[in-house]
Amino acid sequence: MMNENDKTEILEPVETPAENITEPSKDGRKCPKWLPPLVAAVCAVILVAAGIVGWNAYSGAKLAEAKEACAAAADTVRNNANEYNALLNGDAADAAAVRAEQVKDSKTVESLGKELKAMAPEYEGCVAENAQGLDAAAVKLNEQADWYETHEKSLSKAVRAVAESKAAKRLDDAKTNLTAKLDEASKLLADSDGKVADNATRDALSNAIDAANGLKDGNDPAKIDGARKTLEDAINGVNASVQAKTDADAQAAAAAAAAAQAQAQAQSTYNGGSSYSGGAYRRTEGSTSGSNTYRGTTSGGSGPAAAAPKPNLNGAYGCDNSCTGKYDGYYHH
Repeated sequence: MMNENDKTEILEPVETPAENITEPSKDGRKCPKWLPPLVAAVCAVILVAAGIVGWNAYSGAKLAEAKEACAAAADTVRNNANEYNALLNGDAADAAAVRAEQVKDSKTVESLGKELKAMAPEYEGCVAENAQGLDAAAVKLNEQADWYETHEKSLSKAVRAVAESKAAKRLDDAKTNLTAKLDEASKLLADSDGKVADNATRDALSNAIDAANGLKDGNDPAKIDGARKTLEDAINGVNASVQAKTDADAQAAAAAAAAAQAQAQAQSTYNGGSSYSGGAYRRTEGSTSGSNTYRGTTSGGSGPAAAAPKPNLNGAYGCDNSCTGKYDGYYHH
């Protein structure tokens, strides 16, 4: 028999509320029902926080990427715009001063005029504060960069066309002018034979003609113009020599005429004759030998028997007894 001291109190189990008891776990242990929701809530909070952090990181990276892309687009626009403006204010401005009559094809000038009227886009830059706005700005900037690149190429092509057409016109003009000068020089060379004061000028012209013929079909307008200038100088030299000979011949002819006239005058002064009439003696012109003629009457005789004495060979007449007998070729009274 068991005594009272040996009696052990048997405690009846205390029942726990069912809502606080979960199903046993796999390892047989039981956990409170409130724990899983709590864990889930904590996990949700963590996920949200992580999502926020991740989103912020993603947004920041996206914004930085958008800023970088927009900045790169802006740099491209500036570079392309600088190249276009350099062409616009440089070679294009020079080509714009070329007139239609200075080029071989006037359409090149018209095409350049159209290119110069193109309106460049207005630069806006990267002014947005978010990635979406920056992306949109980058798209627009890339379009502007393409515009500058395209128009720089088309404007350069138009400028080059004008320059080439102008060069072609200059070459054609140079050849035309040289051909005309060659014709003039060849004709002068033929016509001046024997008509120059210095034949070396004709030799120089002949050499210039040969040199010009060798260049007239070339493609260097500067050399062609140089050959034409050499021809002009040679032509001027021959013309001057022709004029010098013409002047010398004219002077020689004038001198010969003056000498002939002087000789004729001297001969006319020397020719003449002499006569005596009425007691006076004179010489008459018209004969190279003089003749003595007496025309008049004398006194000192009477009657028909009186005869007029003949004149002597010295041309003296009327010398009677008063004449001296001295003979010196003359009679003296």
